[in-house]
Amino acid sequence: MGRRGSRGPEGGCCARPAADGARRRWRLPRAGQALEKRRATAWSWKRDYEGFLCSLLLPTESRSSVFALRAFNVELAQVKDSVTQKTIGLMRIEFWRKAVEDIYHDKAPQQPIARELWKAIKRQNLTKRWLMKIIDEREKNLDDRAYRDISELEAYAENTQSTLLYLTLETLGVKDVHTDHAASHVGKAQGIVTCLRATPYHASRGKVFLPMDICMLHNVSQEDFIRHNQEQKVKDVIYDIASQAHVHLEHARSFKKNVPVKAFPAFLYTVALEDYLNKIQKVDFNIFHPSLHRKSTLLPLHLYIRSWKKTY
Repeated sequence: MGRRGSRGPEGGCCARPAADGARRRWRLPRAGQALEKRRATAWSWKRDYEGFLCSLLLPTESRSSVFALRAFNVELAQVKDSVTQKTIGLMRIEFWRKAVEDIYHDKAPQQPIARELWKAIKRQNLTKRWLMKIIDEREKNLDDRAYRDISELEAYAENTQSTLLYLTLETLGVKDVHTDHAASHVGKAQGIVTCLRATPYHASRGKVFLPMDICMLHNVSQEDFIRHNQEQKVKDVIYDIASQAHVHLEHARSFKKNVPVKAFPAFLYTVALEDYLNKIQKVDFNIFHPSLHRKSTLLPLHLYIRSWKKTY
């Protein structure tokens, strides 16, 4: 698994200028700041419901920063599906690359999510390299092609979901090698599950991104998924991919005794992953089963219990 390197630091009509400092900056009034925060939070809730629930159980000093990080991540993840031309997608990615560069040059952005990200970076001195890695990986993923193999999917998950967890751990003040290993595995499991969950949506648009090596192993074509083929060989593909997610989840939990309790809230998403993997097993790995697309009404309770027990 990929190991992390060292964590180095890297207006409106009512706005008023700062009172001190040679370089004056315009500040939003308190009401405007609160509105920006609500926008970023609402974006997280709408586009990343499970991540939003997990973030609610974080310590107060981390919660706002993680909302901003998740909103930033979702904004980048949406680029691929929201544009019809790669050029436009690259322009949006470049906007975020420049926004992050500006933030680390202490230039406060005006876009609501970017501004909340700026506040998070100033509060917890988040590592620039991790944010740039997410941006770079999302840019590489703009190409509409399936993953060559499960390793390529895992690498993508490492550079997006695992990296987001590294940043979350920074908001919690956790710097620990065992925790990093656990975060790497949780992120890979999350990336694999996200790919599975998105398969019916992508298939409805004539696209399939599942690892080609596993599809070829079972003699399954992209057309099988586009036509909602429910033969056993199709279920075998899903079983193999879901099994890999389960392996990463178990590996992450194998580090539990060596992970500081302070880090456990960052790993609450394992509850949602476990919930999905249990559901797909119950429907015999039929990726198109309607039950897989319903929100789990008991998820908030299960998250609270896991948080109360201080485990993941």
